[in-house]
Amino acid sequence: MSDVRVIIQRDSERDERVVTTGTTAADLFAGERTIVAARVAGELKDLAYAVADGDEVEPVEISSEDGLNILRHSTAHVMAQAVQELFPEAKLGIGPPVKDGFYYDFDVEEPFHPDDLKAIEKRMQEIQKRGQKFSRRVVTDEAAREELAGEPYKLELIGLKGSASHEDGADVEVGAGELTIYDNLDPKTGETCWSDLCRGPHLPTTRFIPAFKLMRNAAAYWRGSEKNPMLQRIYGTAWPTKDELKAHLEFLAEAEKRDHRKLGSELDLFSIPEEIGSGLAVFHPRGGIIRRVMEDYSRRRHEESGYEFVYTPHATKGKLFEKSGHLDWYADGMYPPMQLDEGTDYYLKPMNCPMHNLIFDARGRSYRELPLRLFEFGTVYRYEKSGVVHGLTRARGFTQDDAHIYCTREQMAEELDTTLTFVLDLLRDYGLNDFYLELSTKDPEKFVGSDEAWEEATETLRKVAEKQGLELVADPGGAAFYGPKISVQAKDAIGRTWQMSTIQLDFNLPERFDLEYTGADGTKQRPVMIHRALFGSIERFFAVLLEHYAGAFPAWLAPVQAVGIPIGDSHVEYLQEFAAEAKKKGLRVEVDASSDRMQKKIRNHQKAKVPFMIIVGDEDMAAGTVSFRYRDGSQENGIARDEAIAKIVDVVERRVQV
Repeated sequence: MSDVRVIIQRDSERDERVVTTGTTAADLFAGERTIVAARVAGELKDLAYAVADGDEVEPVEISSEDGLNILRHSTAHVMAQAVQELFPEAKLGIGPPVKDGFYYDFDVEEPFHPDDLKAIEKRMQEIQKRGQKFSRRVVTDEAAREELAGEPYKLELIGLKGSASHEDGADVEVGAGELTIYDNLDPKTGETCWSDLCRGPHLPTTRFIPAFKLMRNAAAYWRGSEKNPMLQRIYGTAWPTKDELKAHLEFLAEAEKRDHRKLGSELDLFSIPEEIGSGLAVFHPRGGIIRRVMEDYSRRRHEESGYEFVYTPHATKGKLFEKSGHLDWYADGMYPPMQLDEGTDYYLKPMNCPMHNLIFDARGRSYRELPLRLFEFGTVYRYEKSGVVHGLTRARGFTQDDAHIYCTREQMAEELDTTLTFVLDLLRDYGLNDFYLELSTKDPEKFVGSDEAWEEATETLRKVAEKQGLELVADPGGAAFYGPKISVQAKDAIGRTWQMSTIQLDFNLPERFDLEYTGADGTKQRPVMIHRALFGSIERFFAVLLEHYAGAFPAWLAPVQAVGIPIGDSHVEYLQEFAAEAKKKGLRVEVDASSDRMQKKIRNHQKAKVPFMIIVGDEDMAAGTVSFRYRDGSQENGIARDEAIAKIVDVVERRVQV
């Protein structure tokens, strides 16, 4: 038996070994239970892979990103096997790993019920304990079609070989190369228990699945298109240890408590009426107060930083978006056109930037006016697919705090630096402090302009980002078609990451719109354009803050900053006088003069997450004082009225949490 030489790569360490022909990756890492796959020449392989001479083999830990994906995809197979054992008529869709879990789509006559999920999970546990082996088998297209003749969705996927999309998860089934089927084999008899079309890789056996749980089911269109049949999707999660599963479930429970849709209803902040349409929210009076305060503070900070406010309409002729390139690249995400004025196409605007370009171009511009910073709270409309619309965080109509800065090439780096610092400081004012930056670079299939312009723009952004001293993460191919961008990624109170502000450097739209200014030497020159959205959208930022604070906004943002609670009816007038004095200082103060008992009033306003409760009884009235009750139930008694108002004013002005 001949020998083969392999190199085992672990981080920066390289270990050369001589092994016999037929040695598998599993043999190389024998006894290391946390190793679930191998990467060979950049490609993930099952541990059953037989190494070849010259292979560089890197172990894949179950806790790594690749390892978690393999664990979760393998668990999805176990779930699909359990479903078909319990519901033999179920037809298989796609079952990819996703963030923190997996799902699988099924075509069944009746939607799954909670009791069905319990039965499926129990059967999965039985399959896991059997230790079935995941075994890879290469098949021809013809053999796969014959074997999967009863699975219509799998047959469609076979036809996609080479063009399967990552967007809908089809690429986990078929790639550009050979077709493979994975068999789940009985460990004792070697019999095939179940099979599925799949690229792999998978865990060695089902016993390598340490901890999993099914979460919920939902309806989902086949491959995400509303033109396709509606399937039933079951979501699950899987983790390397039971402790990690438990921690994840606790995290989900906390996230559920903070769900902005739930809090929005409980706190009477906003709603999304069916009569208006999916993804189109209305803000109620209390939500309107929060939104107005957010906007007013942002407006003031922008004015202080030299931004000028503009306003543009909600609809425009289609030719404007032909000129900008949006109709070439983003037509699928736009609402269909309205034909007006004898057949002219009008669109609801998905972006504000083309209209800002027209404002810049409305008259001649001089270098003395630059940088010109145009700002708008501009409402835009994007026709998101129904499956991705999610409360305020993924909406069809929303308002961007949108700025476009026009500057010279020489001003570009300093303006970007100033803009990024401004963005980070303003986010900190709203209570977000944990950031990293992401640099999105050119999509080689989806861009306009020259390679040289893209390289210059990308390197300029990279240097600007590095000056902030924050972690900088690459996002290859993630840029918009007109230029690279920096996005600010912010962590909330429970550690979730949200993409917040974006800053895009654009040499291309000024070219497409033929924008010019007169330089110091009298020549016509092309400005550089910086696109900048700070909140992203006001609705989404509202939702992020609502979840970050779990509805308990700091006093400066709270719709009601203090509520007066009289111990008895005789104390109402005294509190109304206090409230009137507070309102003169710009505070939002109410008095609860309802017939409810005091303790019920306290409970009601605690649920409403009011920062300050002002309680007054006979002693306070006699002394000209009030008592503070805080959200955590603690109390401070005998505070003079003027001092109490000054205390609330101070907390509001300093924008601190209480």
